[in-house]
Amino acid sequence: MKIQFDSAAANKVQKNLDESKKLLLTFEDGVGAYSQHAMIHMQVQFTINIVGNDMPIDGYNAIVHSNIGDLLIKDYSAADLEENMTIKLNSHLGTLQLSGDGGAIDDNVGFIDFTDKNGVKNNPAK
Repeated sequence: MKIQFDSAAANKVQKNLDESKKLLLTFEDGVGAYSQHAMIHMQVQFTINIVGNDMPIDGYNAIVHSNIGDLLIKDYSAADLEENMTIKLNSHLGTLQLSGDGGAIDDNVGFIDFTDKNGVKNNPAK
């Protein structure tokens, strides 16, 4: 399983990323320390999270490879993902869009840097 970030999406994420941090692709199901809410609607929702290497990642037990580094996922969230995916930046809204070979997966992927005290507040996909 792999994700190709377009250059604008890669720049948005990478400016917050360094060797002391990891990437997560969180399925927003209310399970785990980084999930912001349980699904209360009938759509799939994901968030890209940045966490420190010293922060817990319980439940993130599978890897998705990408052109900006590996993303850890909850293994069961793979059921809502595809083998080949892309993440593009919607420059008008400042949000990320996740799609696969079969089309859109999530048109409003959140982005939260948990190493920043204002990371949750600055999530554009609230």
